[in-house]
Amino acid sequence: MPDRHERAMEQHGPIYLLDLPLNGTDTTLDPDYRFDKEGVFGRSAPLIAEIGSGAGDAVVHAAALHPDVDFLAFEVWRPGVAHTITKAVSAGVTNLRIAIADAAWSMPLMFEPGTLHEIWTFFPDPWPKTKHHKRRLVQPAFATQVATLLESGGVWRLATDWADYAWQIRDVVEGCEEFTNPYAGRLADPGDPDVDPEGDRGGFAPRFEDRPMTRFEKKGLRVERIVRDVAVTRR
Repeated sequence: MPDRHERAMEQHGPIYLLDLPLNGTDTTLDPDYRFDKEGVFGRSAPLIAEIGSGAGDAVVHAAALHPDVDFLAFEVWRPGVAHTITKAVSAGVTNLRIAIADAAWSMPLMFEPGTLHEIWTFFPDPWPKTKHHKRRLVQPAFATQVATLLESGGVWRLATDWADYAWQIRDVVEGCEEFTNPYAGRLADPGDPDVDPEGDRGGFAPRFEDRPMTRFEKKGLRVERIVRDVAVTRR
């Protein structure tokens, strides 16, 4: 990382980074660790977790907008973590912590069922080659894990600019019996394949207003990718 990022991690990391016990790798959590929400934030407040927070644009923006909510960002890309810390310091937010850990592995260990108010998964790695689709994060087993961690009425918010991943996400969350999709049928698309050749299924949410427009999203829009949001509610 550049020196400025190393300085940000050194100076402000003790405030924002969770001190996680790791299990032999850089990102795998010790299975005995449990997250103490009130101990970490010093209060009882709704908790939102973002999986793959990147450079922190969304989570820092939201933390500044909602000081009455606590945020926990999962990210293993260290330059992104440093960017997030720098932005958090600049914005003066104190209701944010960062976990340098694999979220899919760590979250079921860290949290008791019903702990989280919302979970965000914005622009997960699309693994665009068909042979790599099995590596995509949003799969049926993972959806069930997410549902377990959410409180009743909690929301899982997702977004992607890859059309086939958007349809996969929609199919996975609607196929999970623990979720309700309040936007079922919305934004039907004639390109929607396989399960609905006529393209009248839809199921996509309005753009989440708390998600800022990032350079990454603008880049996708410039090459005419359509960003699709999904938002489902825990029954």
